[in-house]
Amino acid sequence: MSTHASARPLAGRVAVVTGASSGIGEATAEHLAGLGARVAVLARRAERLDDLVARIGKSGGEALAVAVDVTDGAAVRAAAGRVAAEFGATDLLFNNAGVMLPAPIEELATDDWQRQIDLNITGLMHVIGAFTPQLIEAAGERGVADLVNTSSIAAQNIFPHFAVYSATKAYVTHLSRHLRVELGPKHVRVSALEPGIVGTELQNHVTDEGALAWLESAKETMELLTPEDVARTVGFIASLPARANLQQVTIMPTAQPS
Repeated sequence: MSTHASARPLAGRVAVVTGASSGIGEATAEHLAGLGARVAVLARRAERLDDLVARIGKSGGEALAVAVDVTDGAAVRAAAGRVAAEFGATDLLFNNAGVMLPAPIEELATDDWQRQIDLNITGLMHVIGAFTPQLIEAAGERGVADLVNTSSIAAQNIFPHFAVYSATKAYVTHLSRHLRVELGPKHVRVSALEPGIVGTELQNHVTDEGALAWLESAKETMELLTPEDVARTVGFIASLPARANLQQVTIMPTAQPS
């Protein structure tokens, strides 16, 4: 393998990143572009997407901004059509859009419950439904495609006040296991990525005092993961030989106990 090929292992691939306007999604889009993929970045905040596309372009990459709310199924299907028309069939989907709104269950924060379900589950499914045909098509042509779903360590462990969020992420992990069985024979690899605490603006949406105190304590006692740490993990998953599928990957801050 040439040095150029090893430095750009995703050359020729078409990647889609949801939740790309900040945090893990933003960092992953830049990283995948640096590995050679053409990247379509999806999120609601159009100006941030435009800035991201400009940065990728200045670094020699190629990106497409598609402003879309993943909770709108028709809009997601239209976005998938635009990606296919401009870049070709997607063969790497990082399904990353999500929200975290912890609160004690007795507060009956039903609007926050629904928002997490709508984005973390329904939005995730809209994206899977819109792009899976492209993944299968691309895998048939290239011999491999990747679906990476962002879950969380909360899918496995117990965190007070995070019940609804954790349940949505448990859904993501278990869904991914099932999809891997369905899509693996069609050469589409499915991975659930479960990060621990990552320093992103996701935490800016948290209003529960107990959860905020826990997050602040974590920041004082450990070095949190960065979005770039997670981005490199996604790049590694997608760069593996076609025969290898990391079906469930947990990445934690070294000092985070659980």
